[in-house]
Amino acid sequence: MHSHQSFINIKNGKPIDLNKIPLLEEKAFMEAIKQSIGEGKRVSSYFACSSKEQGFLKLYAVLLDDENQQFMVTQTKINSDKFTSLATVCPQLQLFEREIAEQYGCIPVGHPWLKPVRYHHSWTDQDAWNRKEEEAILPGVGDYFKIEGDQVHEVAVGPVHAGVIEPGHFRFQCQGEEVLHLEIALGYQHRGIEKALIGRPDKKTRHYMDVLAGDTTIGHCLTYCQNIEGLMSTEISERSKVLRGIALELERMANHVGDLGSLANDIGYLPTASFCGRIRGEWLNLTALITGNRFGRNFLIPGGTSYDLTKDQIVVMLNKIKLLEKETEDAISLLWDNQSVLARFEEAGILSRKQGEELGLVGVAARATGLGRDIRTTMPSGVYKKMPISIRTAESGDVYARAYVRGLEIKTSVEFIKKALGELLKNAPNKASQIVSSDSIKANSFIVTVNEGWRGEICHVAITDNEGKFERYKIVDPSFHNWMGVAVALRNEEISDFPICNKSFNLSYCGHDL
Repeated sequence: MHSHQSFINIKNGKPIDLNKIPLLEEKAFMEAIKQSIGEGKRVSSYFACSSKEQGFLKLYAVLLDDENQQFMVTQTKINSDKFTSLATVCPQLQLFEREIAEQYGCIPVGHPWLKPVRYHHSWTDQDAWNRKEEEAILPGVGDYFKIEGDQVHEVAVGPVHAGVIEPGHFRFQCQGEEVLHLEIALGYQHRGIEKALIGRPDKKTRHYMDVLAGDTTIGHCLTYCQNIEGLMSTEISERSKVLRGIALELERMANHVGDLGSLANDIGYLPTASFCGRIRGEWLNLTALITGNRFGRNFLIPGGTSYDLTKDQIVVMLNKIKLLEKETEDAISLLWDNQSVLARFEEAGILSRKQGEELGLVGVAARATGLGRDIRTTMPSGVYKKMPISIRTAESGDVYARAYVRGLEIKTSVEFIKKALGELLKNAPNKASQIVSSDSIKANSFIVTVNEGWRGEICHVAITDNEGKFERYKIVDPSFHNWMGVAVALRNEEISDFPICNKSFNLSYCGHDL
């Protein structure tokens, strides 16, 4: 079977009948994935779902075809004990496979380093590490890859950190100051959100979305709302689309500005660090002007938005942005004008374009290697269909590139927000949108929605049962794709470069630990 016959092609945010997804034999399923990734497609989501049939799991692959602006979806039945690993030939699948083993006790046979992703109990009675079979003698939570040698030593960082930061453990294998290998262990505060979503949606569901990753409230809530709207064939107003776009770009602005300030702080360059720390707060305050909350909580709802902007509020925002735009540009330009800053950023933590493709990187990390991956352009939804965003890339793949792409995107987002606010001024405000009832969600359906959050691609997949409830709700935060990028970027680097390499990615702990 050719790969194009092995998948069904679907559009962003458009549901399909669950029975229309091709059901392949496991071998054909794995071959189709390998072939498609070899042709340039990439993994957006890869997960298991408990089947109604006893003793089987369904394994779903959601590949993204950027060129044709569509998803490719396929499925297979697997024995609940094991399935074939593709991690060695398709590295971007390795973490997804470990997650399946963790959640369902199903071993990906041939996985090169099968240890738990997170610290939590399995969704089933036994996870892969508690099974008594011979093949289940696997590296556990406390096991770390070791490099032997008289001059090799370990450096352990975390899981408790010095600042106000979530827990994560970084284990370095070093020879002198050179990092030979970095292993990252997360999941210390795993909250079990994906499991809690089974059997919903209900009134609580949207509030889960608010706190999936606290600095990405708008990105995750938007993706969830579009999933619900797709499952209910609901069209929202053009004004609501514009308001959503403004909120998403304000979230991007605040975080990019904060990241550049933090990078400056990590190398002891205080002018940009202090300026950006204050300016980030000012961008957050603009979100609070719309929503009453600096992180956008309770703003997005299925069917539209909870609040609208009055003409006076829009004028206030435009005037404030005019001032902030100049201050932001001045603070960031200090970085690019300082030779000591550039010397510290350049050629640190390099990832090549090829590595970016193999690891399945998304967002800023991908664009810094020259990959043109930005959902706002490659698979736009909402306001981005009428107001497209230019993809900003760099080629060097180092800390400098990841910082510089952020600087470029800040300019792009400012222009977008000003234009969008201008569009709102042309039309009278609507009344606040009404929350859509969840009574008429399509049963036995499959939908996948992606958006470009400030870290990168956010992917939500919903599978509904006979009653229109979630049989599975799979969330992939951009950090899930990118943490391995941090580990690879540190290889053969000085260990003193870890803080700026890590900050140049600035990935989410809680977004990874769903």
